[in-house]
Amino acid sequence: MDWLSVSIETDCAHADTLADALLDAGALSASIEDADAGTPEETPQFGEPGSVTTPGWTRSRVVALLTPDTDIPALLADCATSAGLPATPPYTRETIAEQNWVQLTQSQFEPIRVSERLWIVPSWHAAPDPEALVLVLDPGMAFGTGSHPTTRLCLEWIERTVTPGVSVLDYGCGSGILAIAAAKLGAGEVLGVDIDPQAVTAARNNADINAVSARFADSAVSLEGSFDVVVANILANPLKALAPAICSHVRPGGALALSGILVEQAEELIALYAPYIQLVVADTREGWVCLAGRKAG
Repeated sequence: MDWLSVSIETDCAHADTLADALLDAGALSASIEDADAGTPEETPQFGEPGSVTTPGWTRSRVVALLTPDTDIPALLADCATSAGLPATPPYTRETIAEQNWVQLTQSQFEPIRVSERLWIVPSWHAAPDPEALVLVLDPGMAFGTGSHPTTRLCLEWIERTVTPGVSVLDYGCGSGILAIAAAKLGAGEVLGVDIDPQAVTAARNNADINAVSARFADSAVSLEGSFDVVVANILANPLKALAPAICSHVRPGGALALSGILVEQAEELIALYAPYIQLVVADTREGWVCLAGRKAG
């Protein structure tokens, strides 16, 4: 069956309410985009939750997916009224052919070479280099496919830092990719924790696929003990709030790496962690940094 995709131009003040009205009226999906994307007027929305300073795009585009029998003029007239618009905004429509969405989604995840010996390979792909150290990954609904610069930065740091037998804590484990990499590199005790139960489930599944003994748990459960290596790839704001907790799990002489940090946030994080661990910029990529250091002891 074919589908209808409708693109409606509006402003940032009405984009959210219009998208909500379309969903309430039966749209299969509704997303908001920059109507000036690809032009000199494009406005990047770049930052982590709580740090984006603009409320949206002045010229916004709401894109809705509809069933083919939808009466588009009637639908948009009703939704415009619900969103508080004085009239039906301009729109365009196109037909979207039915596709194998699972196959299409899987095709977006290709094997990723992290280093000379380390590859990330989705479970539906064959390993490009059978001699390499392969992390087989099903992202599921958890963050951490290996393609984001912060994940790559942490994987490279783990490869440089983990030695056989060390204990590792992955704080905010997402898909479990960092913990699994540490286990594959010979770490002894490996624990990953996350506040998202879907992340914990995905990480456990990925650990099973990779046949490693890493454990994963809800970080709301009491986390005790200290580790030789701790890595936290989250975002700057939670890293600020969690500084005492994260550092308390690094044993004296142990190593800590933080990422999910924009370049302009690095100095503030280094200063905030200074009472616990002296951090430096270990590496940067595409506007993101990895901070690392060792605990005195």
